Amino acid sequence: MAEVETKTALTQAELSGFITTSTTEVVSMMMGVEIVPSESFVQTVATAPASGIVSLVGLAGDWVGTGSVSCSASLACRLSSLMLMAEYPAVNEEVLDAIAELTNMIIGNVKTAVEERLGPMGLSVPTVIFGRNFQTRSSGSHEWIVVPFQCEGELLHVQLCLMPSRETGQTTRPGFPMPHVLSV
Repeated sequence: MAEVETKTALTQAELSGFITTSTTEVVSMMMGVEIVPSESFVQTVATAPASGIVSLVGLAGDWVGTGSVSCSASLACRLSSLMLMAEYPAVNEEVLDAIAELTNMIIGNVKTAVEERLGPMGLSVPTVIFGRNFQTRSSGSHEWIVVPFQCEGELLHVQLCLMPSRETGQTTRPGFPMPHVLSV
């Protein structure tokens, strides 16, 4: 009988390291900006309402989850201006697209790093939310690894929530219980 490979979870320190390395490399290389990581932490409750931009990407495979990048509108405009070599004084479609691409690059690099331990994963198309006084959350109780960065005098947060997927064959929609079938 073939031996089944056991895939073990990554520690907070390992995930924080992947996030820190990826974010530092992407922001430094793409924008030539110094970015300084702060101490990571685990967040298990929804955050208070915020304002600014949040960009989310989903991860899928034997392990599933979500990665996100969030910052103020002014930092998003500054980073987009550096990335696209044009001036963006206010959030517009180009700024939203640039932050989506920044998220794709950062979380994509993290995905590549964790795949060595957890197996192949897919990455969704980014979703970007911009506004005032909004809140994001995942259904259920999940741990998020959060790494705050100082960048251009403001905060940039990169977060990751990662967990084993349900057993193969359990096809449910998130937030809905397993359906029960009665044969008559």
